[in-house]
Amino acid sequence: MDVLNRSAADYRKALEQANANGGAALASASLTEVNKMLIESERKLTNAEGLPNRPWFKHQLYAPGFYTGYGVKTVPAVREAIELKQWKQADEAIIVVARVLQDEAALISSAAAKLTAATAH
Repeated sequence: MDVLNRSAADYRKALEQANANGGAALASASLTEVNKMLIESERKLTNAEGLPNRPWFKHQLYAPGFYTGYGVKTVPAVREAIELKQWKQADEAIIVVARVLQDEAALISSAAAKLTAATAH
């Protein structure tokens, strides 16, 4: 989570710089690429294989619980494996969630860099 917090802080700083002086730097900058990246940010939190026992649920940070109906579970693959004391499955799910969070952090860092570059002109 530290890497995600750092990338979010970098993006926040880049956005503050872009919005300085009433956003004058943004007026001439093309933000199309940054916006496309931000649209992708939610998709980075998914996994093509989906959740264990529910491959149709792709999101790795929240989904309806396997045993709770539509009640939302956060980090469902990890949480449910722990609740069921399925330690091997929990370990595997932790790796998957860590990977999607790292991918998210990388995307946010890239968006911050592009935003900084767009305002440097």
